[in-house]
Amino acid sequence: MGPSSSREWNAADYHRVSQPQLSWGKKVLARLRLRGDETVLDAGCGSGRLTAELLEALPKGHVVGVDLSSNMLNIAREHLQPRFEGRVEFIACDLLHLPFENSFDGIVSTAAFHWVLDHDDLFQNLRRALRAGGWLEAQCGGAGNLARLRERMKLLAALPKYAPFLGGYPEPWLFQDAENAATALRRAGFVEIETGLEPALTVFEGREAYVEFLKTVVVRTYLGRLPDPELQAQYLSDLADQAAHDDPPFALDYWRLNLSAKTPA
Repeated sequence: MGPSSSREWNAADYHRVSQPQLSWGKKVLARLRLRGDETVLDAGCGSGRLTAELLEALPKGHVVGVDLSSNMLNIAREHLQPRFEGRVEFIACDLLHLPFENSFDGIVSTAAFHWVLDHDDLFQNLRRALRAGGWLEAQCGGAGNLARLRERMKLLAALPKYAPFLGGYPEPWLFQDAENAATALRRAGFVEIETGLEPALTVFEGREAYVEFLKTVVVRTYLGRLPDPELQAQYLSDLADQAAHDDPPFALDYWRLNLSAKTPA
């Protein structure tokens, strides 16, 4: 799987199954204290489900959504531009190469920062995009996130049928603890920093829903390294077989890292 394919998602499926991400994101939005006319960056906007909630909270504001995935942005445009005409725009770009400087009153991000492996560079880019006195409210996967699943994936990668494709494949995530995240924010020049971890156990209705979520959200880059649909299906089945015996079954042990910070006024 090359860089161009690894950045793409099945956006229609993600839009449909991403209820956990939406519910977490709504909690982040609930922390905001908005006038209603701010210009806000949605960093890693995905298919735009949370962007819509943000726009509702900004009746006189403007939102720029950025994401690496063109598929995601196409879904977001289709759903939101007719509804919020003139108040939202979407740009395909990397969070490590944001084309903005002193442009935003605030930045919101949920379920995106853990896909960026260099948080020092990430936070410097975000700070540069903010105006003086701007704010950051974000959440991403944190330390301990999906620990049980990741251990199972590590063991599967060592099996003969998967090792040629997954052996030595580095994890595509960075799950920071609260202390290291705060240090990185401080190094980037943020102030009034608050960080913290919270558990977010997510239980699925059954095997089919669990497999669909894994396929669409969690292990898509791993599946992209497997050479044929049959082996991809076997990989998902192996993970589901193990999850069936958990208590509760078909659950993912999510941990969310909350980030709150400002730029100096």
